[in-house]
Amino acid sequence: MNWVQSSVTCLRGALLLVALPLLAWGADGDEQSYGDHPAARALIDEMVRTEGFDRAELETLFAGAARKDSIIEAIARPAEKTKPWHEYRKIFVTEARTQQGVEFSRRYADSLERAERQYGVPAELIAAIIGVETRYGRHKGRYRVIDALSTLAFDYPPRSPFFSGELRAYLLMTREQGLPAAELKGSYAGAMGFGQFIPSSYRAYAVDFDGDGVVDIIDNPIDAIGSVANYFKRHRWRSGLPVTAAATVSADPRRDWMNDGLKPRRSLAVLATGGVFPTVEMAPDTLATVMAFEGEAGEEFWLGWHNFYVITRYNHSAMYAMAVYQLSEAIRERL
Repeated sequence: MNWVQSSVTCLRGALLLVALPLLAWGADGDEQSYGDHPAARALIDEMVRTEGFDRAELETLFAGAARKDSIIEAIARPAEKTKPWHEYRKIFVTEARTQQGVEFSRRYADSLERAERQYGVPAELIAAIIGVETRYGRHKGRYRVIDALSTLAFDYPPRSPFFSGELRAYLLMTREQGLPAAELKGSYAGAMGFGQFIPSSYRAYAVDFDGDGVVDIIDNPIDAIGSVANYFKRHRWRSGLPVTAAATVSADPRRDWMNDGLKPRRSLAVLATGGVFPTVEMAPDTLATVMAFEGEAGEEFWLGWHNFYVITRYNHSAMYAMAVYQLSEAIRERL
């Protein structure tokens, strides 16, 4: 997830930028240790000086951290960037994932209902996020988080500042929660647990939803449920309001208004002047964003309201938010 708050640079440019530091650091490729990497040494110095970390412990941690070429390759080809909507949708909105969502929702019904009451976020949407991210905890990631974040912080210049910040947050997070920094596993971008929180999101939004005194979204689905709901609430989810609706368009609609941003900024009254109309009744001053997707039967047009935008704060992709929403609707219809 939610690393999902950042955009990704394409592979063609990334490989060119990565080449120089790799030549300077070592040509052996995958599995290069970060024990003597200059940037790692600088980070150790910083964390010892500013945060009071034990130098020997950090030196041991980074000596055991390894660069992974597969991580650099994976971050440059996310499905949102390489697949049309009709192919992307088939990954997430499936019979199997829907049925698993129904089973997850029934198993944790009490926690999901409590999260909905407390945070105002629909239970089926919370379940759908966890379903899209990890298949309800079945696939939480195979990379050691220390390897993923070190690789991207030290050997991926296009996103080095962002992931250096996440690496710092990871060190703080694991110390705060008493978690083993060398052992935790997650995605290629360092996202962890049922809801795939990156370290900064873990520190900012994860909650102890079962009241056991430990904030654990990695192995505790109840904490994960509350944390996902809290994430949306903190990003200004508006309880009881809709998420999205299909749109119809005139013969010659304003194409420059389509897919030009995730945040709603044109009213329905304005959109009507450009040949875009909702298929549901909404106030003319309602703000929306217009999306055109490549569907199996041709182009699909959708309007995203404020709550659609909130879903994109989890992953900055309209297709991601639409997949989450449609999976949540499929789960809701089965319950």
